[in-house]
Amino acid sequence: MDCAAVRSEGVIDSQTLPGRSQAPSGWDRFEALYRSSRDDVFAYVTTLLGDRAAAEDVTALAFERAYRRRRTFDRRRGEERAWLFGIARNAALDELRRRRRTAALVTDHEDPGAEPTAVEDGAEVALRRTTVMQALRGLPAREREVVALKFHAGLTNTELAGILGISESAAGTLLYRTMEKLRKACDASDR
Repeated sequence: MDCAAVRSEGVIDSQTLPGRSQAPSGWDRFEALYRSSRDDVFAYVTTLLGDRAAAEDVTALAFERAYRRRRTFDRRRGEERAWLFGIARNAALDELRRRRRTAALVTDHEDPGAEPTAVEDGAEVALRRTTVMQALRGLPAREREVVALKFHAGLTNTELAGILGISESAAGTLLYRTMEKLRKACDASDR
């Protein structure tokens, strides 16, 4: 099929034209980043703010900022996902400053990724979830943030370090100590 036929049938795209790049466009890359990260960014922001409605607004703001700044992304400094979570973190902190909320970053909220469970194991899952949420509330704000970045965002220690402005070894140590505190708090409540 030649280019004129492709155009007349309305199926033209950059991959069918001679001399066009096969690489995804900037929009395609951003859309893929959005699709792969939106739920994790929302869960992370919800953890920081403790308010689902505000988290929706801040998540949208974070993606808007990321889209506007997409040309400033430098792959040599890290992965796009870590860059995006840095933007989301700053947007959430801006919201917290706007609210003049300087006390705890996390309040009691529902788990954004939670789905209804079967009746037979629902009670056990609910008990474990409650235990973990109580243990998390007992952690200092910085440690709760480390847990949220690691497990909502799935970031590496290198990426954690970049977002938190600390060394990689300090990030690893902070994460290890935080997880130990969390385990001990969960074990203590099981007794």
